[in-house]
Amino acid sequence: MAWAPEARTAAVRGADGTTLEVLRALESGPRGLVEKEAEERLVRHGENAFPGRRPDSWPRRFARSPRDPFTAVLLALGLVSAAVAAWGTACVIAVLVLVSCVLRTTGEHRADRSAAALRDLLATTATVRRRATAASPPLTRELPVDQLVPGDVVLLAPGDVVPADLRLLRTTALTVHEATLTGESAPVEKYVAADGPGDGWSPALPLGHPHLCFQGSSVVSGSGSGVVVATGAHTVLSGALPRAGGRPRPPSPFDRSVNGIAWTLIRFTLLTAPLVLIASALLRGRGLETLPFAVAVAVGLTPEMLPVVVTTALARGAALLARDGEVIVRRLPALHDLGAVDVLCVDKTGTLTEDRPVLALCEGPDGHADPDVLRWAAVNALWTLHLSELPVPDALDEAILDAAEHATEGGAPDGGRFEEFEGVDALPCGPGRRLSTAVVRPPGDPRFALAARHTLVVKGAPEDVLDRCARAAGAELGADGRARLARRAGELAAEGLRVLAVARATCPARTRPYTPADERDLDFVGFVALSDAPAPTAAEALAVLARHAVDVKVLTGDHPGTAARVCRELGLTPGEVVTGERIDALADAELARLAARTTVFARCAPEHKARVVRALRAAGHTTGFLGDGVNDLAATVAADVGICPRDGVDVVREAADVVLASKDLTALDRAIVAGRRSTGNIAAYLRIALSSNVGNVIAMLVAGLLLPFLPMLPAQVLVQNLCFDAAQLALAFDRPAPGAQLRPALLRPRALLRFVTGFGLLNAVADLATFGVLALALRSMGQEEGQSAFHAGWFTENLLTQALVMLLLRSGRHAAEGGRVRVPGPIRLATAALAVVGLLLPLSPLGPPLSMTPLPPLYYGLLALVLVVYGLLLAAARARQPSPSGV
Repeated sequence: MAWAPEARTAAVRGADGTTLEVLRALESGPRGLVEKEAEERLVRHGENAFPGRRPDSWPRRFARSPRDPFTAVLLALGLVSAAVAAWGTACVIAVLVLVSCVLRTTGEHRADRSAAALRDLLATTATVRRRATAASPPLTRELPVDQLVPGDVVLLAPGDVVPADLRLLRTTALTVHEATLTGESAPVEKYVAADGPGDGWSPALPLGHPHLCFQGSSVVSGSGSGVVVATGAHTVLSGALPRAGGRPRPPSPFDRSVNGIAWTLIRFTLLTAPLVLIASALLRGRGLETLPFAVAVAVGLTPEMLPVVVTTALARGAALLARDGEVIVRRLPALHDLGAVDVLCVDKTGTLTEDRPVLALCEGPDGHADPDVLRWAAVNALWTLHLSELPVPDALDEAILDAAEHATEGGAPDGGRFEEFEGVDALPCGPGRRLSTAVVRPPGDPRFALAARHTLVVKGAPEDVLDRCARAAGAELGADGRARLARRAGELAAEGLRVLAVARATCPARTRPYTPADERDLDFVGFVALSDAPAPTAAEALAVLARHAVDVKVLTGDHPGTAARVCRELGLTPGEVVTGERIDALADAELARLAARTTVFARCAPEHKARVVRALRAAGHTTGFLGDGVNDLAATVAADVGICPRDGVDVVREAADVVLASKDLTALDRAIVAGRRSTGNIAAYLRIALSSNVGNVIAMLVAGLLLPFLPMLPAQVLVQNLCFDAAQLALAFDRPAPGAQLRPALLRPRALLRFVTGFGLLNAVADLATFGVLALALRSMGQEEGQSAFHAGWFTENLLTQALVMLLLRSGRHAAEGGRVRVPGPIRLATAALAVVGLLLPLSPLGPPLSMTPLPPLYYGLLALVLVVYGLLLAAARARQPSPSGV
């Protein structure tokens, strides 16, 4: 989430300083504002509502939708087709333009729904404390959320949605669910920081501090009160909304590719039609009678079926993914962009790791593994959970208990099982207290005897526990010993582990309650260290993504050591970890160079994630981002492909291009492969269609200059294009070779132009050779009959060579990979249909209306020779081409 500057300023103003300083800065107090002052502030600050603009109407959006070059080309071709009375082609193109406009309008409408979904996160009313006059007692009443102003005192209770950004004034066991903001599923404990936020406070990362509550989060348990520090456009949550005049989302790789191809076609079209007219007028003295032929040539140069093939290929890939219920592609072009992704940015928690800790090690004072440390830690965790009545069970305690249960399944360690102790009392952690104590009675110890003993088991932050220890391993623990153990705890923490120290003490049983004053003169037992549990499929998924040439980068708010350790456990080399503080110090160009060679970014605020994503895009990478919280929204929108799990926050899920059933990178890898397959099929269509069209146009130009008649009539050109287009639709069902899925697939206009030029010239050579065959076979015919036979012969040759090109240039065969992929049934049927139509149409009753007559047998023999030679040359040229990634 990229905060607006005013949102960051408000958050820092409300968080930095003591509670008294914040209240003074807001000119407020615990008794609340006076009503008159609140009304004046409402006029000054505005309503507590998300900023927004009036959305454009559907007709206005639709009228602006045909603004991309390819839609404009289609529209122009439809008008030209109508002008030459090709009504079938004109109707088809009109439908394609209509579908394109509807899809674009729908996408813009969905973007407006994203903003609406974010607005729905707001509460409708809030419990506020205000005074009628300065001397009046405070009154508590329900107030519409949009009437809140900075300085208002808001009361929180279980189930409430936090109505604005608050600095807490009072709390009682308050826990808040911040999944709306962070995507983390566990509730967060909140408490008052009367003396300020402390040394760990960072203005860039306010979400990680317990003295603040943010708009859109919800109260799970407990109660509290807080003073409003930000409302409306100044809240952290509103900073996620796109702002008028803000940074627009750059065009996607699909948009850039299609626009580049469209402009290439526009240039060819604008050049070809006038060239035909000028050449015919200068060399043959023909006038405007060649205009229909010139228009037909221009139409023949354009792949009219491209929108249909693109939509079919992408829709088929999306349907196959949705069939398993694992991946939903919400924007069809995003499937192409997924196939082009070469950098995938992910968060750590919930993606590479599960949202729970696991035991990593337990060691005694001597630094060696000691299962007895785990036993005492489990005793503390068990009775702290049972006796403290915590509103939310501590995840670290549950992880320790799970590890202890597994460790004792094969037999209890020395001293008995941890469940055999009997709990007496517990002193839990709390605000400003970073340790917990469980008071237990050892198994078999008499309960009421004079010699009864209690054991205090203390567990918590190493420095706090060590300060209360007097002995370790039976020896006195002096300052040097404490320093040595503190260094060891620091070493473990630097490795990304969460370290807890365990100590105990035995004292005579007593009936009075235990207090923190009893936590002294302890025997140090050892350290337990916990780490995040790796996701079961994460290591395998990362390995597969690496084989598919996708570079994974981790963007997390966690400690650098924690992030690096998780990466190492999953087989991902972390290298140098870059923090958010360093990102702030870099210019955009410097960050682009750094991001390209960095794997882990830690201590990242939402705007850091977005900057890294934009830097990767600026460096030429096609970037995907997987996020699930409002703090991920800016990076999700900034990426080429925004990805969100199904259980992510509504607003992020609405803004995402791809939705996953879960945070499983294995499913995402399958989606990337599906995108590459679809892109390969689209690329095959473009290569085949454009190279054949360019070859035919070159041949038409040459024949038009050499022959005393038009080489092909306009109606014949359009029928030929219709046959080509219908057959090439089968390419959407092709199966690319396995090797084509190992590299990012992207439609590249320049590479396409080089390919089309080379194979177009080869196709033109085959056409010119056919002219020679026709001249030899038709020399005994009369002028009129010879023209009709020439038209029929070239028509037949064009369809047969097109079928041959489809078989040899399809994406499923790459000679460089040394193998073949079986031709799918749709392509076999399409090429067979092309051959049959090419051979039989001149002989059918439809031949004479199209000015085509039957051909002599000699022609078919010579044509077979031309096709064999052409096929060999085509295969040889294809073998010399590198296996393309896309086009």
